[in-house]
Amino acid sequence: MIKVEKLSKSFRTEEVETIALNNVSFEVADGEFVAIMGPSGCGKSTLLNILGLLDNPTGGQYFLDGREVSGLQEKDRTDVRKGEIGFVFQSFNLIDELNVEENIELPLTYLNIPKAERRQKVQAIMRRMAISHRAKHFPHQLSGGQQQRVAIARAVVFGPKMILADEPTGNLDSKNGAEVMHLLTELNQEGTTIVMVTHSEHDASIAHRTIRLFDGQIVE
Repeated sequence: MIKVEKLSKSFRTEEVETIALNNVSFEVADGEFVAIMGPSGCGKSTLLNILGLLDNPTGGQYFLDGREVSGLQEKDRTDVRKGEIGFVFQSFNLIDELNVEENIELPLTYLNIPKAERRQKVQAIMRRMAISHRAKHFPHQLSGGQQQRVAIARAVVFGPKMILADEPTGNLDSKNGAEVMHLLTELNQEGTTIVMVTHSEHDASIAHRTIRLFDGQIVE
């Protein structure tokens, strides 16, 4: 599914160059659940952005399903990402002006899926996430746990092969955090590959294995 070789990323200003990733190499197999851990500023989110084709590396190679994608232009990155990768963020990233149903439907609209099919898929995922009774509510009317369930529903409604989760329980209490981890585990058991950045040793222990980053490098 994922293979990165000697991946590097640096950010340059006039005076200074900051190396965020330095010769990072690893693989993630289809259907794996992998956690990425490390202190703040070690390059975790930078790595996730590259894996999600939101950014290009400065050097190295990134193979996604056997295709080298590290040098793609933004439009091509969007095309590869669309329908393949779902994102779950710490801050939920729901659109305030859209209700629950509309937020979840958004990726299906981008994929030009017919309206009747969109409705069917949205209804099914809302039932699965136990948020059907909140369909017409807006994000500000929901608890943090409910918002994250909506965000996960939006990430998986189109059936992506891979979910990238950036601190998915970071803004939640322990009960809601446990529910989110249970949902991610279920999705993984059904075959979805998951790569999750986390600060939580407990959450990382639920993954199949953990990649530890320190100062932009993998440490054993």
